[in-house]
Amino acid sequence: MFLSRRNLLLGSLATVFATPSRAQAQKPPGKPEGLDAAQFGVRANAAGDQTLALQRAIDRAAKAQQPLWLAAGLYRSGPLTLRAGSQLTGARGARLALTRGPSLLTAQDTDALALSGLTLDGGNVPLAHDGGLINLTGARNLRIADCTIANVNGNAIGLFQSSGAVTGNSITGSADNALYAVDNFGLEIRANKIAKSGNGGIRVWQSTKRSDGSIVAGNTIEDTQARAGGSGQNGNGVNVFRASGVIVRDNVIRRAAFSAVRGNAASDFQVIGNNCEGFGETAMYAEFEYENASFIDNVIDDAANGIAVTNFDVGGHGGVVRGNIVRNIGQRVLSTLTDGSGNGFGISVEADTIASGNTIENCAYAGLRLGFGPYLRNVTASGNTIRRSPFGIVVSVVRGAGRAAIIDNSISGATRGAIVGVEWHKAVSGDLALGGAEKFPTLRVSGNKVS
Repeated sequence: MFLSRRNLLLGSLATVFATPSRAQAQKPPGKPEGLDAAQFGVRANAAGDQTLALQRAIDRAAKAQQPLWLAAGLYRSGPLTLRAGSQLTGARGARLALTRGPSLLTAQDTDALALSGLTLDGGNVPLAHDGGLINLTGARNLRIADCTIANVNGNAIGLFQSSGAVTGNSITGSADNALYAVDNFGLEIRANKIAKSGNGGIRVWQSTKRSDGSIVAGNTIEDTQARAGGSGQNGNGVNVFRASGVIVRDNVIRRAAFSAVRGNAASDFQVIGNNCEGFGETAMYAEFEYENASFIDNVIDDAANGIAVTNFDVGGHGGVVRGNIVRNIGQRVLSTLTDGSGNGFGISVEADTIASGNTIENCAYAGLRLGFGPYLRNVTASGNTIRRSPFGIVVSVVRGAGRAAIIDNSISGATRGAIVGVEWHKAVSGDLALGGAEKFPTLRVSGNKVS
């Protein structure tokens, strides 16, 4: 054939465009870029423990700054140490099973760790106390994504002094917590599915009161128990302790022994847009030495109490409780509620707090409780709709109680009084919505509609 300039050009272009197709055809389908663990002697479904081979593969991949890829199958292993830059990923069906503790994957003072697409099976092997099946300390810019974690005899994930993201994971049957996060900064905990945790779904804790800034968003947390007992530190879907600046939003939380969201000494704490059902105690809490807590646009159905912004006695103060829907409160424990000493209030606030625009119905005791004993200061209840509770609003009028404004609320079906002054648990006034509020100089009652 005559080789013209045109023929040479067309032939060169054909070669250029054919090369990627041939390269793609040689790449195993579904296998991502990176190093295959098999080339370091790791074998799927091998009968024996593969800790040494897996550790060699992790070390070599990190040194080469390449992801390490596991094919589908079972890999039995003891503790493995991740290195700076370790990226461990698996094909669908790649399962690491723990053979001995104290953990499966650990790291100390590392950067840019990534775990994705793995199934991690704890095998109910005992773990280190307060550690985790994944146990990371000082991990910066970490990513744990799209993993499945099950059968953990302790915490599924333990993060300490770390930053990064935990997203899209499925965590089931952890004997302690699904995620135990202590002394971290700016974690993103998003879109995880958590079920059947022994003591807690997600814990965001600091060892002393300080900034944390974590975001807990879009998770589904179900069937949280309190196997270790206690008075509230266990049995919560989300528990924030001493950590400030934490946002808990847009989660679905169902069935917990204690609370859906509990903030203890958690300042600048925002709880927004969560959908919650079925709690053995108060569904949402800001308690003890918190400053500034917001509960906005949440839905709560079926709990012993709805929302409590409390503990003015130890300095807890400052809050906004707005736009929440709170229903069916205290109905499981009616026998303890006749004097208000037990459960059954929709929303309770004590100091420097506004409760406005909430819809509250079917509470066994009261829709709103303002103050408790002398623990009342600068509280406003306005624009709330309260239906079918024995008391619509109870407000403390004991000696030493501070000011409260009760304005423009709509109250219906309150069989024992729409607005009633109380001394501790005892009702001591008539229905103040109908008159008589002038006897209590700390109260301002106006514009309320009663039916």
